This record gives sequence, structure tokens and C-alpha cells, in this order.
Amino acid sequence: MNYLAHIFLSGQNTGIQVGNFMGDAVKGHDYLHYPDNLRKGILLHRQIDSFTDFNDIVHRSKKRLHPRYGHYSGVIIDIFYDYFLSNNWHLFSEQELPVFISDFYKTIQKNTDILPKRTQKIIPSLISQDWLTKYGNYDGMNKVLIGMTKKIKHNVPLQLAIEDLKEKNKDLNQDFLEFFPLLQKHTQDTLIKLNNSLC
Repeated sequence: MNYLAHIFLSGQNTGIQVGNFMGDAVKGHDYLHYPDNLRKGILLHRQIDSFTDFNDIVHRSKKRLHPRYGHYSGVIIDIFYDYFLSNNWHLFSEQELPVFISDFYKTIQKNTDILPKRTQKIIPSLISQDWLTKYGNYDGMNKVLIGMTKKIKHNVPLQLAIEDLKEKNKDLNQDFLEFFPLLQKHTQDTLIKLNNSLC
């Protein structure tokens, strides 16, 4: 899953949201250097990634993509699932998506100093370019994919995946709607365990 899903699955605790958001940048046991709620968020991030990586529905989504993307198909599906979360937001939250996004931008600005340097660097662009809103439409997704293509080391045309999204939209949306409630349940169970073990 990508940024929007990770933040949403953190619940209302802003510390867990921040920890989950920065999870990719914290390796090994480095999470132990952070306050309690951030540690929970980092560990939750890892659980979300693990559950997603080994899920059969997600694998089905990857297979719907053109084979030219190779192992990057997983990265593409992570981003696509944020697109589908954005477009199905009303099914999962009573809070308006723009309000949710605005609240998180305020939260992350207040907590920038505690983020790893690697994560701090993306915050200005995250907010000024409104990445979380971009995930909700084709134009924004196209820009995200183009940006990713420029960053990766291998010559893989990730930007072409926008055509896969358009052509397979219905099937991929079905996959997402089948998968996301399972991920929500896993996340809720994980948070209960983390609260019991780290509090």
C-alpha cells in the first residue's frame, strides 16, 4: 500500500499516523529510538506491507498488469490501490477526504523535525504538490508514474501503467474492494496487539 492507505489505516492517533508514514525510512531495530506511538506506527507499517505482499488478491492484481513492469508491478499496484481507496473513500470513512488530507498535512508539518532526514526531504513537495489528492485521478496518477520512472535505476516504462489502470479499472477496483476490508481487519488486530505489548 502507498501513503494514503498507510495513513488512513493508522486510525485517529496522529503519532501512529506519523510513524506509519515514515515507516519505509526506518530500518531494522532503529524504530526503538522513537517515542511509543511512532514505534507502533512503524511496526504497523511493516505489518501492512507484509500482509499486502503475501496476499493472493494482490498477486491477482499484479498479474493483470502488462509483464513489461517485472518486479515493479508490486510498486504499481501499491499506488493503484491508493487511487481506488481515494475513489471509494465514502465506503470506508465518514470524514471527507479533503479534510482528512488537510489534517494530515498539518500533522506532518508539526512533526517534521522528528522524521528521518530521508522523509523530511519529501515533505515540502508532498504538501505543495498535494500528492495525496493526486492519487485520486488519472492525471495525478500519470504524474506520479512519470516521476517514479525518472527515479528508478532500471529502464522500465512505469509511466505506461496509466493505460493498464484505464483498461483494467473495473477488475482492479474489484480486487481492491475485496482486499481492503481484509487489510483493515488485519490492521485493527495488529493495533490491538501493539497497544497491549508497547503500552
